[in-house]
Amino acid sequence: MLNKPVLVESLIVFIIVLFVHAVVWDRYSWCAVALAVQAFYVQFKWDRLLQLGGAVFQFRTAANSGLLPASMVIPLLGIAMKERCKSAGIVYFERFGIVVASTGMLVALFLSVIAVGITKPVPTNTCILTGIAGSIIIYTMKHSLTVSEVIEVLEVLLIFVYLSMILLYLLPRCFTPGEALLVLGGISFVFNQLIKRSLNVIEGRGDPIDFFLLVAVVGVVLLGLFFTVLFVFMDSGTWISSMFFHMMTAVLGLGVIMPWLYRLIQRNPLFWLLQFLFQTQMRVYLLVYWTFLAASACGIVFYQNAKRSSESKKYQASTITRKYFHFIVVATYVPGLIYDHQLLYVAAVLCLAVFIFLEYIRYFRIKPFGQTLRYLLSLFLDERDSGPLILTHIYLLLGMSLPVWLFPRSCAPKGTLSGAGALVPYSGVLAVGVGDTIASVFGSTMGEIKWPGTKKTFEGTMTAIFAQIIAVALILIFDSSVNLNSSYAWILASVSLVSLLEAYTTQIDNLLLPLYLQIMFMV
Repeated sequence: MLNKPVLVESLIVFIIVLFVHAVVWDRYSWCAVALAVQAFYVQFKWDRLLQLGGAVFQFRTAANSGLLPASMVIPLLGIAMKERCKSAGIVYFERFGIVVASTGMLVALFLSVIAVGITKPVPTNTCILTGIAGSIIIYTMKHSLTVSEVIEVLEVLLIFVYLSMILLYLLPRCFTPGEALLVLGGISFVFNQLIKRSLNVIEGRGDPIDFFLLVAVVGVVLLGLFFTVLFVFMDSGTWISSMFFHMMTAVLGLGVIMPWLYRLIQRNPLFWLLQFLFQTQMRVYLLVYWTFLAASACGIVFYQNAKRSSESKKYQASTITRKYFHFIVVATYVPGLIYDHQLLYVAAVLCLAVFIFLEYIRYFRIKPFGQTLRYLLSLFLDERDSGPLILTHIYLLLGMSLPVWLFPRSCAPKGTLSGAGALVPYSGVLAVGVGDTIASVFGSTMGEIKWPGTKKTFEGTMTAIFAQIIAVALILIFDSSVNLNSSYAWILASVSLVSLLEAYTTQIDNLLLPLYLQIMFMV
């Protein structure tokens, strides 16, 4: 029996795919459509596996597999980047977009083949569709990629396979299959890019802040894998283990990560970072302002925990309370986007590294703060934090930051884009900071008409669309670099489709929605 909300979610994704390829239609469009059709069929097979408990790994409960919406993100991002850089005449990044699209298609296809392979009995029609889609994708890749690019795509696939086997085993119930595809696929691509750029550092391609992102992501992932293996053999909650944790973190940071970054940027990373952060007076003002907002967020956490202590030990923060952090994040990102993109880029990388490191301390119960963090953050858990990790706040940061990190600066004249593309860096602010927040607040307080098969309301979705349009108008007023060139209909259609997707998806909307809105804006 087909699930109606999943059907509607799939329909919205298909509409987005068709909208993108109505603007950009080439050989990769056939691949993307074929991938979408086969992912649609495989998604329901995987949903049945999850319901019967027949999946190889333990995935997040209370959500469908999410294979279709996740499968289309990386290919569509690559296609949008390819077209944007092609129109700008930047051949290197045009080829990079092709590699991103091909990698996303192959990784999604691989995951679909695995799902079909473990389904009993083997679904004949789905196997035929998967074979046809795979043939189209491989044939197109054969005639589009050079030998070195094929090797690069296969390297990402190999890293993805190993990371999936390790992390899905170590972290049960933290991801749905679709979320695992997005998160692990992204990490695999970052690993590959860092290895590639480390070997070809003489070419001097890339900006130091790009290297900073790559090294930071790979560094924290390797740090987590190292301590996960280590604490299999020793108790992580003792003082000796905690001292060893902090000592080895310093050793790995100063002895591996810093020299690696030094090789890439050809200067002392700490001196470069300090010089970068305090380069202008505006950056000092922004840093002071962000420090105040961070202190405010910490104050909310302590205040809500004080209410738990005084009222009831079973007290849980409400949905509206959790949305306070969305408002704080919007207040953080908007000034950075208006006044200094590069500072926001680096600050978001640092914040991601700190968030993940604090999650390691909480997860491993590292003294002296591990148990305290467990107590403080348990107040803000929801049904999406069903595994051993608490990822909601990290997803919120990623959703706001990915449009900033993935903004095609090299393919935009003077770092700006015209038309709807000018709103690409604001995708996270609009989709998550404004749309998702307003939909949740108004839907839970005033919503009465529910979308069929969901808990989301019609009033919440309509209010979210209206709020995002107002936000776009405010961006036009306060950010002089934004020039929409009369692309208002496309912006309205993009915002509406993504808001409808928010109403029907059971995936992590903080991660999925900004990426789809960015794709729509980029094309």
